Amino acid sequence: MSFPVRIALIAALGGFLFGFETAVISGAEQTIQNLWDLTASQLGLTVASSLFGTVLGSVLAGTPAQRYGRKPVLLFIALMYVFSAIGCALAPGLIVFVIFRFIGGVAVGASSVVGPMYISEISPAHLRGRLAGSFQLNIVLGIFVAYISNYLFADSGPDSWRWMLGIMVVPAVVFWVLVRIIPESPRWLILNHQTDKAIPILKRIGEINPDRVIADIRASVTDIKEKLFQPKYSKPLSFAIILAMFNQLSGINAIIYYSKRIFEMAGFDASNAYLQSIYIGTANLVFTLLAMAVIDRFGRKNLLLIGSVGMIIFLALTAIAFRDTSVANKNVVWYLIGFIGFFGFSQGAVIWVFISEIFPNSVRSQGGSVGSFTHWIMAAIVSYSFPVIVKSSPQGGYYSFIFYSFMMALQLFFVWRYLPETKGKSLEEIQKELGIGMK
Repeated sequence: MSFPVRIALIAALGGFLFGFETAVISGAEQTIQNLWDLTASQLGLTVASSLFGTVLGSVLAGTPAQRYGRKPVLLFIALMYVFSAIGCALAPGLIVFVIFRFIGGVAVGASSVVGPMYISEISPAHLRGRLAGSFQLNIVLGIFVAYISNYLFADSGPDSWRWMLGIMVVPAVVFWVLVRIIPESPRWLILNHQTDKAIPILKRIGEINPDRVIADIRASVTDIKEKLFQPKYSKPLSFAIILAMFNQLSGINAIIYYSKRIFEMAGFDASNAYLQSIYIGTANLVFTLLAMAVIDRFGRKNLLLIGSVGMIIFLALTAIAFRDTSVANKNVVWYLIGFIGFFGFSQGAVIWVFISEIFPNSVRSQGGSVGSFTHWIMAAIVSYSFPVIVKSSPQGGYYSFIFYSFMMALQLFFVWRYLPETKGKSLEEIQKELGIGMK
């Protein structure tokens, strides 16, 4: 295994914790609702508390990553995951639980900015799609393992939910240990006048001509303290915001957070609902692996186009299945597997790769923060609103999924008409093609 692959996979372990922390609540949310006698609105806020943390983490992560480097921030993120896992598992009441869920969310939000940023900066152009995509692959692996963990702990007694949430401490500690051995991003070192430290790293990641790379990186930056919100960055900024919005308007986090509840709505009993969630996680993992195998060959845009069509169809089928609530429809599991497959093959595989690529070196951390901030704001809205909508009307499931399907139709038009392709290009070449001048 080559050096850039090894260090990319270590950094991508933050994605595993991201996915695990995101999905594990699906096995615990109904138990927590009953334990603390929560209304639908209170449950939505409890589940979304983690997402409020992700919003804060995504906003805050860019500044320390730019000032202190990518590696120190990744180490701090790992410690927050450890702290959150222990706190959630031992929480004596709702308020303490929400606080530690919030802390875990901060770690997730920061991971979604710094992890892809670091990987894109240490990856050779011809491997960047697959290596940056390894972050997303680890997210879906974390989701898959969370579903299996929930299933295994489901019958372990009244405190099963504590085991579900607490087991995350193991991979969190592993992540902290391994991050200590990876190097700092060479691009960050060059932009912070530490070129001597960057040169051996550039050579180890396979750059044949480090001097040329250093010259290109320096030429791409007019001011390391440059501000993101100015007209010349309007294209990458709008692409990141719109793509991140559509990612969540697909309903993906509603399905991940409430998968057990959705399957019970479709007519499955509680034990089978846990099992169906594993099928969802498996489909997500398999199709993300497939996308990683072809993303540098087919390109980011083509994957998004294919995925949009599939998601439109399967979300519409799911909506139709929930239109008549008097009849159980166990075909929902196949419809959601279809949706997850197309999501994993497209939006899931592309979003963090694309956002980490399109911003110039001088504002990449800021741009990553804005994209992640948008993603998590929308995730919080969708995750809070889903149980409220479902409880407010007998056809709440229908209304939710038909809306998600319509949003994917809008995404299809946006990607086809406006989104650029970035495969096989250096980060500095992408900057030029987006019309951002080099000095």
